[in-house]
Amino acid sequence: MPLSVALVLLISTFTQTLAGFGSALVSMSILPSLLGIRVASPLVAMMAITLESILLLRLRGAMNLRAVWRLSLAALVGIPIGLVLARSIDEDLVLTILGVILVSYALYALITPRLPELKHPIWAFAFGFVGGILSGAYNVAGPAAVIYGNCRRWSPAEFRSNLQAFFLINDSFVLINHGLAGNLQPSVWSYYLVVLPAIVLGIFFGLKLDRRINPSLFRKMVQILLIVMGLRLILL
Repeated sequence: MPLSVALVLLISTFTQTLAGFGSALVSMSILPSLLGIRVASPLVAMMAITLESILLLRLRGAMNLRAVWRLSLAALVGIPIGLVLARSIDEDLVLTILGVILVSYALYALITPRLPELKHPIWAFAFGFVGGILSGAYNVAGPAAVIYGNCRRWSPAEFRSNLQAFFLINDSFVLINHGLAGNLQPSVWSYYLVVLPAIVLGIFFGLKLDRRINPSLFRKMVQILLIVMGLRLILL
């Protein structure tokens, strides 16, 4: 079991290092089936904080703080709501909803419709709030933030940097809420310490291959994989 978890987190961190997002989407499509949602969710938050801290140090020069704070403030309101929903809903239903979210997002990303440009920054509060709810419940704030970034026409560098900053703030608050809710059990810490080398290795390989792999092609491969994983969560 620890080897399977380590492999999932290695692939997850590798994915986000290359694409700028996706670690939680990949890991949360598999880990709940292995560990259960109560262990998987805080473990993924711990993995994400480690990953995003390192990536933000590398990408901080392109960050737009004005864009990030609006998303983050709204997410902080949504996160506790998501945590309450996750605790009050049957775990099988939670996994089915997560599968629907993964498939819907991956199909959206593959089709890549030309979404309307959102010129007013106030939209950040709506997308951040939705991202916070999804993050609190399933640790997947990515879809809402990615769609918002596309609608705001962020440059590639700004896109990657802003996402890391938003994810880091978001995941830190998620982890605090998990602690307050009593979800940071010894088993979560044990898994984190065991798989930490795999997390670091995924980041290392991602940084090494960053300029050698076509990011657009890689994202499409990840999205196809997410559809398969999402369908697996829905059907099992």
